[in-house]
Amino acid sequence: MASSPKKYSSNFKAKVALEAIKGLKTINEISSEYGVHSTQITQWKKQVLDELPAIFERPGSERAKNEDALIASLYQQIGQLKVEADFLKKKSQISTVEGKRRLIEPHHPHLSIARQCELLGLARSSYYYEPVPESEEDLLLMRLLDEQYTRTPFYGKRKMVVFLQEQGYTVDRKRVRRLMQRMGLETIYPKPRVSLPGEPSVRYPYLLRGMSIDRIDQVWSCDITYIRLARGSVFLMAIIDWFSRFVLAWELSTTLETSFCLEALDRALQAARPEIFNTDQGAQFTSKDFTGRLLQAAIRISWDGRGRALDNIFVERLWRSVKYEEVYLKDHQTVSEARKGLADYFHFYNYKRYHQSLDYKTPFAVYRPDCLPSIL
Repeated sequence: MASSPKKYSSNFKAKVALEAIKGLKTINEISSEYGVHSTQITQWKKQVLDELPAIFERPGSERAKNEDALIASLYQQIGQLKVEADFLKKKSQISTVEGKRRLIEPHHPHLSIARQCELLGLARSSYYYEPVPESEEDLLLMRLLDEQYTRTPFYGKRKMVVFLQEQGYTVDRKRVRRLMQRMGLETIYPKPRVSLPGEPSVRYPYLLRGMSIDRIDQVWSCDITYIRLARGSVFLMAIIDWFSRFVLAWELSTTLETSFCLEALDRALQAARPEIFNTDQGAQFTSKDFTGRLLQAAIRISWDGRGRALDNIFVERLWRSVKYEEVYLKDHQTVSEARKGLADYFHFYNYKRYHQSLDYKTPFAVYRPDCLPSIL
């Protein structure tokens, strides 16, 4: 037996037709949202548009009443569209799931959580999701992986599996891969097909091959590294001047968002401008926000080759110093402890730590006190 056609109320038809008239969504999107066939939506839209002129042809008070109702409805629609447009301005700032979750305003006076999620392109389940913390054993394994990676960044997952098994832990490659990805660790070696294009529509070459670095502010570079805590981890980003090894700015974050990298970059650019800024091809540094700031400041952009972390060797050496001389010795318990400890360490690194490669001068002595105040 054929099923009877589905019936819709007039209010429902009007709501769907108005969505189509607004033009903020495609007919297919509206069809999926309301469970109505696209052909039906097109018919309702046409019906509404065809009947609108008749409102102004009705006589006397009835026409005036309908006109007032229409005007009030249009003002309401315009007001709602303005609210949604203002909210959508946030969408262009952050594209990651975690970033979108932070944009949701549970007590927004005009937009429900469901509508905010819809505008941001965020599934409601993603908003309500509570991440499961790492287990005690995973935290321990991550600590061991971090230490071994600092010693041997060229170890791949197979060797890391062997290393952990020698320590008495039963692990497989899948688990090691997951933990290393969680930590943002990537084995250092040239990988096959390294020239494949990634997401960015504009790509920048590596400009430093064979270049003589002989002055300050000639080349800056930056990177992100994993910093372990007693129960969890944070990510550290730092910007360094290649010639003097001076750390111009740094920032901590509990997630790999672009925003904390932009904060450090803005602070560094307030004090000086390099000729070239070199980074790897991580999502934070290839983002339009990050590259846009560099281009706006007329700075030439240089990107490492894919899988070639040693193209950014000075930052890799900085991470080794930070971890052996601060992180592993202090074993910070909380984010605030890590932030304070790193602040003290970078002050020591810049102003008191002698560098053999700098003829036993400090980075600040080479960078010149008259050139840059302490911005750390």
